[in-house]
Amino acid sequence: MNELIIFDTTLRDGEQSPGASMTQEEKLRIAKQLEKLGVNVIEAGFAAASPGDFSSINAISKIIDKSTVCSLARALESDIKKAGQAIQPAKHKRIHTFIATSKIHMENKLRMSPEQVLNRGVEAVKWALEYTDDVEFSAEDAVRSDVNFLIEIFDAVIKAGAKTINVPDTVGYSIPKSWGNLMNELISKVPNSQDVIWSTHCHNDLRHGGRKFSICCTKWCKTSGMHYQWTGRESGKCKS
Repeated sequence: MNELIIFDTTLRDGEQSPGASMTQEEKLRIAKQLEKLGVNVIEAGFAAASPGDFSSINAISKIIDKSTVCSLARALESDIKKAGQAIQPAKHKRIHTFIATSKIHMENKLRMSPEQVLNRGVEAVKWALEYTDDVEFSAEDAVRSDVNFLIEIFDAVIKAGAKTINVPDTVGYSIPKSWGNLMNELISKVPNSQDVIWSTHCHNDLRHGGRKFSICCTKWCKTSGMHYQWTGRESGKCKS
């Protein structure tokens, strides 16, 4: 039987909405409330983004007993080191690492070839495993990525030790039916897909976030994540 895992990114992605920034004290209060609500994974921030984010993640790691505390990290060794240090005090800890996989991002932002991106993704998972055995991998801009490349990189990071695979609609581009078809294709074609938790991060720009969330939760994904700030930048997100 599939288990529904609640992944809350209020303290990280939620802060991207204008006017939604929080002090460390406010983040600590929200983290405790999320734990009381039974949230399984709290994405507490992006440790490498700023000293303030690092400090907040570290402080949250010290006060949370039941929930897993997670830090986001780019597929950079320096980012992952910061994330690992920030979550070190947590009883249950996760590093969520990501790299872009769409042609436009690989060519114009990363200036890396697909082979380099795949190798970096594998390296990132291995770096993260030095700090925790709970590693999540995301393919940024998966919605505009070649599906065969997604299958290839997901296969590689699963073999490297990733336990959760996240498929994000980073630019809020997809509609529910096409997103459901993509998830179905990935889960059916990625080798050993049954050995990992599948997750998807759906932006709500076209007001389809909730529908995509529902499709993925009811059919495939074991992880349901959200933040509760539904205004401003990208008009909120659903992550299932």
